[in-house]
Amino acid sequence: MTLAPAKLVIRDEVDPVRWMGEQGRFLLRKEDTGGLYTFMEITTPPDGGPPLHIHDTEDEAFFVTEGKYEIRVDGELHVATPGTLAYGPRGVAHQFRNISDAPSRMLVIVTPGGVEDFFIGLSELLRDGRRPEWEEMVAHATKHNVRGFRPMGGPPAGIPGGPGAGMPRRPGAGAPGVRGPAS
Repeated sequence: MTLAPAKLVIRDEVDPVRWMGEQGRFLLRKEDTGGLYTFMEITTPPDGGPPLHIHDTEDEAFFVTEGKYEIRVDGELHVATPGTLAYGPRGVAHQFRNISDAPSRMLVIVTPGGVEDFFIGLSELLRDGRRPEWEEMVAHATKHNVRGFRPMGGPPAGIPGGPGAGMPRRPGAGAPGVRGPAS
């Protein structure tokens, strides 16, 4: 572990990186934390979000700060509003989708650090509206220890009946369901 110096970050002074309609601001990168973690803010447009995927080497925690998401973790679908935290450990399939009519935001901690390299590369693949071939996307994801599940048409990813509705679950995981925020 490398010790990193203290740092003060002002969100609006961090340039966003854009990919597939989303944008991320990498508030602390791996070099800022000695490789321990990446801390970022993600802004997701209505109906936006990633397809079902698995990180083989990173754990992620998602804290919703604005809007409303459906978050699928390990086969269970949850409704997440501000104040909700979802944890997606490495090796567990997950995805999220903004289900509000305006952009939604979340803070994300990824450990160990370095996931920003995946998103920066993804942004470069999609530059100027380019639509890379699926195989190119898979190669990029594989390089960063991410396994993605190809969207298969029908309803958008993350909603009942959409891609990932029948996603693989770890043995012993409960049946998929929808859970709302605690009242």
